[in-house]
Amino acid sequence: MTRPSLFPTPELQDHALLDSGGGEKLERFGRVLLRRPDPQALWRPTLPPEEWARADLVFVRESDRGGRWEPSPRAGAEARRGEWSVRIESGTFLVRPTPFKHVGVFPEQHDNWRLVARSAHAFGVERPRLLNLFGYTGVASVLAAQVGYDVTHVDASRTSIAWTRENAAASGLAPDALRVLVEDALLFARREVRRASRYHVVLLDPPHYGRGPKGERWQFEDDAAALVEAVGELLHERALVLLSTYAIGCSPLALENLLAELGDGTRAAGELGLRAEADGRVLPAGFCARWSRGLDG
Repeated sequence: MTRPSLFPTPELQDHALLDSGGGEKLERFGRVLLRRPDPQALWRPTLPPEEWARADLVFVRESDRGGRWEPSPRAGAEARRGEWSVRIESGTFLVRPTPFKHVGVFPEQHDNWRLVARSAHAFGVERPRLLNLFGYTGVASVLAAQVGYDVTHVDASRTSIAWTRENAAASGLAPDALRVLVEDALLFARREVRRASRYHVVLLDPPHYGRGPKGERWQFEDDAAALVEAVGELLHERALVLLSTYAIGCSPLALENLLAELGDGTRAAGELGLRAEADGRVLPAGFCARWSRGLDG
């Protein structure tokens, strides 16, 4: 049987996708079970309804822009408080269910985090420089800093930046271990070009649509090419670029073609996913393209 290109789905001790189907997914983050919508889960669930009913927190959609989390009668103190921590590799990260159904951690990115860690000694320098644009709550940034990268973390949301600082502290990093900035990603990248800054790794995980801290408009279809162009001018001779997306109407091939603008290098594209414990079925969780130069072998 031929399958679409799928990046590996490594297991995490503090996360598991238990089941999916009927437009929902059932997950464990630490000791807390979450039930939330997922439009990709078009099939029938494998587990019986009583297993789904064990969820500690259930997301109730109130509009197309969000909803609320309702604790079940069996929910413990962590779930009712709406905050707890999970371990990922050597880091500790705060899980906080939000009105947008996100929780601050995206386990489908685990293979990308491991790739960055494996590459830390491939650039021929003691502390390779990493730029994380659209860095959200900083899981990738914290894990990169822990394996020796000099990390610059950029996000337009002050809430996400504060969350990143909390994750860094929870993971045992010093207050100055990350360079953390509230910035518009495209404007920051262009300023770094003018400063002649150079990075060994650039991580890009842009939304479909967003606003910068001063109201700057981001639209993936309109701005992605300009961002990749700027990133191309920031790269060392040995370099790695990861571009991932979710809920954006383009294919992995489109992302790979976009990264081809960076010039000669090794490229790969495919899907990110989460494998369910109930039946081994992989739930699609976004697209990803990778580009590298000078790292082969």
